[in-house]
Formats: sequence, C-alpha cells, structure tokens
Amino acid sequence: MEMQIGGLLTTAMAVMPHRDAERALRTALSLDIPFWPQLPLLSYYEDMYVQASEHFPGIWVDMEKRTIGFSMDRFVAEFEEVLAHFDDAPYFDISEAYSTVYHRFLQMDLLDRPAIRGQLEGPISFGLNVVDEDKRPILFNETVRSFMFDFMARRLNAQLRRLKAINPHAFMFVDEPGLQYIFSAMSGYDGVAGKRDMEMFFAGVERPRGVHLCGNPDWDFLLGLDLDVLSLDIFSNGEIFVSYAGSILRFLKRGGRIVWGIVPTNFEPFSNESLASLEKRLLDCWRILERNGVDRDLLLSQSLLSPATCCLVNHDGEVTVEKAFSEINALSRVLRERFKLAG
Repeated sequence: MEMQIGGLLTTAMAVMPHRDAERALRTALSLDIPFWPQLPLLSYYEDMYVQASEHFPGIWVDMEKRTIGFSMDRFVAEFEEVLAHFDDAPYFDISEAYSTVYHRFLQMDLLDRPAIRGQLEGPISFGLNVVDEDKRPILFNETVRSFMFDFMARRLNAQLRRLKAINPHAFMFVDEPGLQYIFSAMSGYDGVAGKRDMEMFFAGVERPRGVHLCGNPDWDFLLGLDLDVLSLDIFSNGEIFVSYAGSILRFLKRGGRIVWGIVPTNFEPFSNESLASLEKRLLDCWRILERNGVDRDLLLSQSLLSPATCCLVNHDGEVTVEKAFSEINALSRVLRERFKLAG
C-alpha cells in the first residue's frame, strides 16, 4: 500500500516513561497518528527488547533482575518448536502477557485517524543487545543471525496485519538504534554484512515499513533502503542529515516519508527551547535542502513531525514528555498555517 500521509502530521516514538497505561494511551492519542506505547517502567514485559524476544528460541528473561539473555543450548532445544509454528501468524504477534497496552490499543476505534502505527525492535539492535553465556552479542553468531532476521520479519508482519484490521493505513517502525554502530569498526560484523542483511530483511517485511533511530548511521545507505518512512532525531542530527540532500531527494521522489524529530523530550534541552527556536531550527534544515535541489512542496507533502527521542530518565517522570507532545502539536499548527497546508 502506498503511503498517503504527510503534510506535517504528528506522531512520536513509542517508549514512554508512564506508569499509568491509560494516561500513556491518552497522550499517544493526542497526536494525529497514534501508536501503542511501550512502558518499561510499568512492567519489564513492556520493554522493547523483551517484547521482541517472545518465542525466540534460546532466550531467557529474568523479570526480577530485569535482564534478558541467550543460551545456545536452549536455542538448539527450542528451535524445532518454533519452526513448527512458522506459518502461524498469530504465534509471532505480541501476546497480552508481553503487552497489555498493545492489546488495549487494538480494542480502540481508530478508523477515523489518517493512520496508526506500531513498532518492534529491529534485528540489528536486538542482536547487539542480547548476549550469550560468553557475553557475545548473538548478532555475531552466524547460525542465530540468519534465523533472527527471518523471525523478526515475521513478527513485524504479524503486528502490521493486526493494526491494519483497525485502520487500513497502519504502518510499522523498526526501531534500530544499533544501525549507527555497524558502520564503524566492529569485530564480527561490519557495514557490508549489515547492508546485505538489512536489504534481505526488508524484502521480507510487508508495507508500509519504516525505520526509526536516534543516532547517525550511514545516511546514504539508510535512505537507499526500500523503505516507506524514515524517522530520526533532527534536533541533534539535523546538520549532518541535511548534508545528504541528494539521497534525501531520491528517497522523497520514490514516495518516502520523513519524520522530523524536532522537540527534545529530556528536561534540560526542552527547557532551553521555545516554539520559535524549534521552528527556526527546522526551517533552517529545510532551507538548506531547498538550496540543494529539494523541492519544498514535495518535502512538506511527505513530511511528518515528532518529538526528537524517547526519554525515561527525567526527574519529573512523564511531565516533560507530555509537554513535548503538546509542543509538537503546536509546532505542526504553526507550520501548517505558515505553508497553507490542510488541517
């Protein structure tokens, strides 16, 4: 399905500091394109890595110590059981045990929204963060890695189908903070392997599909992937990102959407900004792209706005994060009026 959304509609990253699921859902629903929140402070099952791990052979989760790990012996022992379910789509979706918030979201009437969004931790980041008995990331294990990419693609597809049942314009983010690391010198896995594996992975992921990350990867590579949407932290990385004007233009001409993460959610940087300063920062990025051949109308029609990052560590809990959600809505209204956009 070709994505139709743009025009500076608002959405956000899913990880939120809330301990009250209903309050988190209300906050997510305050945006144009809502999502189901991931609330690790509410329960370790709501952690993005734990949610991605459900049914993955060899994984163990210690709820008391809030740790996740991997055993190769368990992987071998549990592998056949998972293979027996490979054509069973519901098996790959997130169960109620692993997210009560997700299942509450699925019960909502969201047909009138321009779109809704889900998410799952991506294979690169999952493989870097889950380690075996020798503290070695499972991404470096060739046997596990090839299975992991297939497994995560099936998980994404299962969730997307559930979301499309309540809104046909649903799409998915693959959360991939680890992508910024594979393009640096790393023992056991490099950018060449990463590019090959990610291209193969997305070939198995249904549309619409996107990537969210907060760091600085190889933007030429990421913009060259067959994605429908790219979400990033423009507040921190805008100057670097807009230097890739050629790749950004090609991405837009293919129909890609960019989610400009512009409002900080951390207490101190949020306190140091205003609506006017954030508007200027974003407009400066767009002017650089326009000077380098990116048509402004094309850009605006295929752009969304969001907070810059997730944040779990503010001393005021969810307060600053909720203020950032309000600010992104306010910025969207200001910019839509500036550029005479509908809505």
